[in-house]
Amino acid sequence: MSDPAEDASLPPRANPELVGHEAAEAALLAAWNSGRMPHAWLIAGPRGIGKATLAFRFARFAMAQGARKSAESGGLFGSAAPASPTTLSLPSEHPVFRRIAAEGHADMLTLRPGMPNPKSSPPNKPSQEIIVYWVRRAVDLLHRTAAEGGWRVVVVDTAEDMSDEAANALLKALEEPSPECLLILVSNAPGRLLPTIRSRCRTLQLQPLPEATVDGLLQRHRRELTAAERKTLTGLCAGSIGRAIELADSGGAELYRSLLDLLGGLPRLDVAAAHGFAETMGKRGEDGQSGLRTALDLMEGIVHRLAKTAAGEPSVLPEEAQLAARFAGRGARPWLDAWDRLNRLSSAGDGLNLDRKSVLLAALGAFERAAT
Repeated sequence: MSDPAEDASLPPRANPELVGHEAAEAALLAAWNSGRMPHAWLIAGPRGIGKATLAFRFARFAMAQGARKSAESGGLFGSAAPASPTTLSLPSEHPVFRRIAAEGHADMLTLRPGMPNPKSSPPNKPSQEIIVYWVRRAVDLLHRTAAEGGWRVVVVDTAEDMSDEAANALLKALEEPSPECLLILVSNAPGRLLPTIRSRCRTLQLQPLPEATVDGLLQRHRRELTAAERKTLTGLCAGSIGRAIELADSGGAELYRSLLDLLGGLPRLDVAAAHGFAETMGKRGEDGQSGLRTALDLMEGIVHRLAKTAAGEPSVLPEEAQLAARFAGRGARPWLDAWDRLNRLSSAGDGLNLDRKSVLLAALGAFERAAT
């Protein structure tokens, strides 16, 4: 069995390693040791930087501390107060760690998209959003007596995926907190949450990881990558090790170079090359969707950086400098329109059963329209 600390494919609930967020960990630990622990936290920041990993790290810590307190409170007068903890880390062999990783802790519930909807037709069909049924289950958990005599914890990952009804139901837990309860909201887009939810949480804003940190993690977890590939992926991922790993596993560095070669023909694309690219990417991956998602993700990044550079905020990567220079006088508006078009295509490609080749050709067409 591989060392958990060396396995970047582990889900956040089973990952004992967190890199680059020492200040956020210190803030959580200080709040715990102060004795005035907020019952609700909002961990916000870009996708793939470790927010959920931090959330489960804190959840495990709280559960373990609660179990420790129960064990040490025996006797007529109880034992002396334990020393204040100095770390949130819990070894992967710890019983609490193992049970949370296996989703087997009676006092913890994780809410996420894809959970079964008992009222769907057919029943228990996975839901694309977090539905009110599961939020009500979470509120019940937080308000009842702990099965193991410690803390009750709910992690919502990600909070902006709650339905409107679910978000309103969550306010009950925020407005009527019970002792020794912890609600941890993970969010890539906190601005999409209800203001009343945000105002009742203490916010931890996590920052993108430094390039050197991402490069070091890629060296550890994807040793087959060359230095040139790591440099490309580090530039593309914008401080997100999760995104860097996804791109590495989907051949993102090679795909990015192919895409730039194709876009090098702007303002007119090579029609045959565009069809070949769309055909190949539309078939990539076991589910037939991974190539589409990767290609759209890379295209959105390119057009976003072109728009920012055209607006006077240089953002393009070195490989994109020639492309940006060629259209330097066009202004940001055409690229912003293309970015909006790509975002809508990405949403449609995920939510509807659209022909993947057609979606990719339409995405390339957005570049051509912006360039002409």
